[in-house]
Amino acid sequence: MTLAIKAGTRPPWVGLAAAVWVQLGSGNPYTFPLYSPTLKSVLGLSQQKITLLGVAVDIGESAGILPGMACNKFPPWVVLFIGALSCFCGYGVIWLAATETLQNLPYWLLWLAHLAAANSSAWFSTTVIVTNMKNFPLNRGTVAGLMKGYSALAAGIFTEIYSMVLNKSTSALLLFLTFGLPVICFVMMTLVKLCSPATSSEDTLQNFLFVQSAVLMLAPLAIPVKMTLFPSEKKVESSMTDSDPLLPTKSALETQSGQNILSSSESDQNLLLAVGEGAVENKKRRPRRGEDFTFREAMVKADFWLLWLVYFLGSGSGVTVVNNLSQIGYSQGNGNDTTMLLSLFSFCFFVGRLGGGAVPEYFVSSKAIPRTIWMSFSQVVMLVSFLLYASNLNGTHYIATGLIGVCYGVQFTTMIPVASELFGLKSFGVIFNFMMLGNPVGAFLFSSLLAGSVYDAEAARQGVSACYGADCFRFTFLVLAAACGIGAALGVVLTVRIRPVYQMLYSSGSFSVH
Repeated sequence: MTLAIKAGTRPPWVGLAAAVWVQLGSGNPYTFPLYSPTLKSVLGLSQQKITLLGVAVDIGESAGILPGMACNKFPPWVVLFIGALSCFCGYGVIWLAATETLQNLPYWLLWLAHLAAANSSAWFSTTVIVTNMKNFPLNRGTVAGLMKGYSALAAGIFTEIYSMVLNKSTSALLLFLTFGLPVICFVMMTLVKLCSPATSSEDTLQNFLFVQSAVLMLAPLAIPVKMTLFPSEKKVESSMTDSDPLLPTKSALETQSGQNILSSSESDQNLLLAVGEGAVENKKRRPRRGEDFTFREAMVKADFWLLWLVYFLGSGSGVTVVNNLSQIGYSQGNGNDTTMLLSLFSFCFFVGRLGGGAVPEYFVSSKAIPRTIWMSFSQVVMLVSFLLYASNLNGTHYIATGLIGVCYGVQFTTMIPVASELFGLKSFGVIFNFMMLGNPVGAFLFSSLLAGSVYDAEAARQGVSACYGADCFRFTFLVLAAACGIGAALGVVLTVRIRPVYQMLYSSGSFSVH
């Protein structure tokens, strides 16, 4: 079926601008290092209990399977409303505990409050990513980088608000998170919606740059004004079917199956009959990599678990630094630079997420190089960074924090488009959110069980509550360096395995709109 679609129609670009604002709100879990020291002192919690709260944050942020399923059944505004409600309830309880408005709040309730508060990020992020990946199928890496990039930048924005506007008041910060983020979501939720996808690469680039500048100038309403005053005249003839835009084209299918594919002008029934022997015999065949998978079909694939392991090792190592950033700064002789380290980390995290979408996109489109090679490269850099941390040389923790931020961001924005390219968009929301579970699993193993235990043991040996010195985290950093080495090796294995898939999808102009 051939449809004439106007490239860069208004709904996708208005929705993308609104999605950026929602993504800024989804960065709320990265405020944990700002208020965790207050919780520790006010409630008298040990470092291991604080890291367990950090694990709750990581679980909540990454538990997006339910949001992924909801995106397939409900309009985006409904999913965003649930996220806003979760944000209000979670941070509201944390505020009551931090201000001692509620005395003797059970630890398990505080843990659940962190889980609910951070889970709002999963509802926000899943909604805007799934919606915009479908609205911009030709620019998946760039869209994923943009969405996740602004989520990372939010940490720096919240840090500046906390330092400059709220005068480093933890109670004011928690109150802002309780009421401010739901308000932003309510304002933007009706603009985030599925629509006719943008199908012109040139128009995509122009509007992408416009969205970037408009958001940075804090003027999202400029986008509908621009689209009204300067509408695109270019129309694109696009072959639109219900299949994934990254499915093999006619020539790719001929090469793979050795069968003759009928002309695109013939009926959809004839095209289906030409796909393979199983289709000709009217038998259901299993999807090939690059086609639409259900969640169950994807789970039995080795590439699915390889991707999960690579992401788990990379993100689990990175999130351990995030959860312990204030303690790392203090232990290495910079007790008052928590906000400086977090600002540095968040900016580099933003760069990593944005670059992790745009740079691999260029090499995928031009040379069909799988994105996963960038996950391996970034984990090699993380390995070096952890060794810098362990050395405890003067000032190296700033360099290591910046490098970890960039490489940690790359893990997110590389994994997301890889999941869509290997397993399609049919169950994309559920699949990529299952991959995201590698983050809280890594946080529990590396941050809580490893880093928290080692820190508390060293603090007990020193006879203090706040550990000081290189030994507080040195063993943890060495273990994380080893984990990144293993992750880099597994990433190379995965890259070799899926290279034929990327050659099929992107070589010889197969990834183009006909």
